[in-house]
Amino acid sequence: MEILYQSCCGLDVHKKMIVACLRRTDEAGKVGKQIRTFATTTSELLSLSDWLVEAGCTHVAMEATGVYWKPVYNILEGQMELLVVNAHHIKAVPGRKTDVKDAEWIVELLQHGLLKASFIPPQSQRDLRDLTRYRTTLVRERARIVNRLQKVLEDANLKLAGVATDVMGVSGRAMLEALLAGQTDTAQLAELAKGRLRKKIPQLKEALTGRVREHHRFMLSEQLSHIDYLDEAIERLTAEIGERLRPFEEEIRLLDTLPGVNRQTAEELIAEIGTDMSRFPDGHHLASWAGGDVSRA
Repeated sequence: MEILYQSCCGLDVHKKMIVACLRRTDEAGKVGKQIRTFATTTSELLSLSDWLVEAGCTHVAMEATGVYWKPVYNILEGQMELLVVNAHHIKAVPGRKTDVKDAEWIVELLQHGLLKASFIPPQSQRDLRDLTRYRTTLVRERARIVNRLQKVLEDANLKLAGVATDVMGVSGRAMLEALLAGQTDTAQLAELAKGRLRKKIPQLKEALTGRVREHHRFMLSEQLSHIDYLDEAIERLTAEIGERLRPFEEEIRLLDTLPGVNRQTAEELIAEIGTDMSRFPDGHHLASWAGGDVSRA
């Protein structure tokens, strides 16, 4: 079988340890191998990098194991060609039982060109993706806290959510703040309604008649503080994302014209798949990569 790379390495990556198998082929075609074990601290990863560079290693392959491949990738990126491979494709072949054999098997497949690398976006896109994914996490967390707040309202016999579409809107927030301040007069609470909600003042009076205890006020206060913190964090993330995407305003504008796509969705699309579609042969490949993105692990 043809040997494509004269000096290459297979890595079996774990949380605290990496087993590296380096294969080198001399001018006579004789294949030699070296096995070394490294810890996953930065200093040890730098030692791994120095060893590979000194050996003239041109290609390194590793499995996409959880998030443990990322520190290795961070150190070796730019030093040599890196292949992060779907672990399922490698493990489909039986017979390997140790970490050393795993590394040996990976480098053997690599040397003969039998591994297909997953696409790993450039650093700037990976950073942007961290921001958009974290923003999504915080948005979902905010929704969960709002749901918990509504449960507290129900426990206090307050039916605000049945009248106001958004209990965290301007009117709902004003009413909640008044409740926390000790206001119990439902007429005065209902008068805090703004805009179209003022047409529902009679219903609001009924909805705001409850049994509010100090326990409820404490819970609501904590939840509103949590929501405020999340709102501020989401705002900071959105500002940072917008700044990093400044060079792509035209692409965002075009994506924003698609049905069902707003600016935030457009930002997330660029963060996830980038703007260069030439790396994907067709739409099916793009969907497959996005669905099985190794960095999601």
